[in-house]
Amino acid sequence: MFYKVSVTFHRDYVKIKGDVIEVGIMVKPVQGKANIEIIKQIAKHLGVPKSKIRIVAGEKSQDKVIEVIQ
Repeated sequence: MFYKVSVTFHRDYVKIKGDVIEVGIMVKPVQGKANIEIIKQIAKHLGVPKSKIRIVAGEKSQDKVIEVIQ
């Protein structure tokens, strides 16, 4: 399943509404660390392993598309 992801950088949270996920993280977007944190938080929220989530588009953007493999 594919989700559109919107990222903010002021507090930690995850909100899912339909196929849109809002993620808040405190990690700075430096050297891919923010992407790792985004995947970690979404995986925890959905109850799936991190290996089942990948960023399909927007790796260097605040708006991303991710795929969750069931």
